[in-house]
Amino acid sequence: MFFHKLISTAFGIGYIGKGAGTVAAAVTCALWWFLQTPYTNPYLWPFLSSIFILLIGVITGDEVEKVWGKDHQRVVIDEVAGMGIALLCVPLKWPYYLMALVLFRFFDIAKPFYIRDMEVLPGGWGVMADDVLAGIYANVVLQGIILLGLF
Repeated sequence: MFFHKLISTAFGIGYIGKGAGTVAAAVTCALWWFLQTPYTNPYLWPFLSSIFILLIGVITGDEVEKVWGKDHQRVVIDEVAGMGIALLCVPLKWPYYLMALVLFRFFDIAKPFYIRDMEVLPGGWGVMADDVLAGIYANVVLQGIILLGLF
């Protein structure tokens, strides 16, 4: 169970309390930024990492739900996965990363356009799905902003 709590809280970030989701998303932005080098594939590793985080989040979400209940506030691995998705194929420029963070947190907190409906899925899927959809929406909006040259 220790492993599942460690992963689901994003190595303890979830224990911060209020604002832990924002901290987890911001840490994800920083890690995404610093892990990219001129030698990495800017599209493959973020995509594979996002898939891995999503799958491990579903598994750990299932396990900690037995102890903490449905989508407990300590579980922030979903924010990590959603933020990773929000950053997929985004150019490595800090204003874009900041905009991705703001957009992701907006969609994650406001939960418009069927995001809230995802929470009813069973177990870890319900924990992860709403943040994945928030990440997708944030990415689509940001890609549109970049394409139109608005930011």
